[in-house]
Amino acid sequence: MTLDLLKQLAHALAVHFGENCEVVIYDLKAKDIDNAAIHIENPAVTHRTIGDSPSHVVLETLKKYPKTARDHLGYLTKTKDGKILKSSTLYIKNEDGEIQYLFSINFDISVMLMMGDAIREFLKTEEDEPDEPERIPQSVTELLDELILKSVRNVGKPVALMTKEDKVAAIKFLNDSGAFLITKSGDKIARYFGISKYTLYSYLDMTKQN
Repeated sequence: MTLDLLKQLAHALAVHFGENCEVVIYDLKAKDIDNAAIHIENPAVTHRTIGDSPSHVVLETLKKYPKTARDHLGYLTKTKDGKILKSSTLYIKNEDGEIQYLFSINFDISVMLMMGDAIREFLKTEEDEPDEPERIPQSVTELLDELILKSVRNVGKPVALMTKEDKVAAIKFLNDSGAFLITKSGDKIARYFGISKYTLYSYLDMTKQN
């Protein structure tokens, strides 16, 4: 599928469903996750801008399943300003099965949620959702900050009280979540956990061995 066709489809969806429907196209061919967003329709929904990165869910998928990633349809997300969105992410691949583009649809259902049972059928999602919808970050910096905080919550104690094993567990969580796909993320992660870059990479090697 060509980029021009994806842009045509994005525009058609945005016009058809109106201003509450945002469509974002990410170009992954250049392998630059940090600045992958190249086309946005109705950006006011999430306040995304050209050059933004994909969400945590997408990063984790790209890290764990680069060849076998399946479209993620009908899941809930939340923006920084509290909007609840019904989202879908399509992985557009080439003939070799490599992901070339991401086609992301975010529909603001906040008002619909307040309308109650009359539209409950429309709001059904394809799979069970967590209690708290995944929040859409505003930038790659904010995304990395959220992943780091999640790694700390996953361990269950502040960095100051972490043992070596705790930090290895946190680093494993970040690696599995795709955090290291973000450019220069290693520097920030090493500083946050009070370790050197050399130690960080040795911890990464330990997680791979385990």
